[in-house]
Amino acid sequence: MRILLVEDEPTLRAQLRAGLQDAGYVVDEADNGRDAHFMGDTENFDAVVLDLGLPLIDGLTVLQRWREAGRIMPVLILTARGNWSEKVAGIDAGADDYLTKPFHMEELLARLRALIRRSSGLASPLLQCGDLALDTRSGRVTLAGHPVALTSHEYKVLGYLMHRQGSVVSRTELNEHIYAQDADRDSNTIEVFVARLRKKLPGAPIETVRGLGYRLQQP
Repeated sequence: MRILLVEDEPTLRAQLRAGLQDAGYVVDEADNGRDAHFMGDTENFDAVVLDLGLPLIDGLTVLQRWREAGRIMPVLILTARGNWSEKVAGIDAGADDYLTKPFHMEELLARLRALIRRSSGLASPLLQCGDLALDTRSGRVTLAGHPVALTSHEYKVLGYLMHRQGSVVSRTELNEHIYAQDADRDSNTIEVFVARLRKKLPGAPIETVRGLGYRLQQP
């Protein structure tokens, strides 16, 4: 899952980046509203963590512009502004959740997981497809109750397919959601990761849809 992190304070941004990456997310960053608006308007993110007090363009304006342009990715506002009227303004501008500084990283991650689940039409943090299960809280993958060790990229590919169960996901879409903006995106590596997943998860219903991509389907 790919996250856009928008925070202008360098130390906090570094802490957030580390926490998100440790949780298995791919992270792109912006430290001002102008860059954030451009990135959110031109790239595909699974969620955004957005500070309001940004230079160049404030976070609330950035959010309003995204929503006016039809950008629907879930947005978690992270800000020092804690009074109720500012929370209402953020929600009315299109925010999906609101977290006030200071905060615990565990709470931010839990809220982010919930936003991504809801945007995918899922209710539980435990994603299941037949005997295959992925716990988004712990990052644990099991097949018929037995734990399966995956590399970080294998986990990211599987996690995205499980969030999009029943839908065809193109190689391009997978590339966009498992690599950061400045990463070298090679569609051939997606085929390698899928092949490894099929080997490690025998019987897992990862279907190749010729000419289109992959689909994880309930057996």
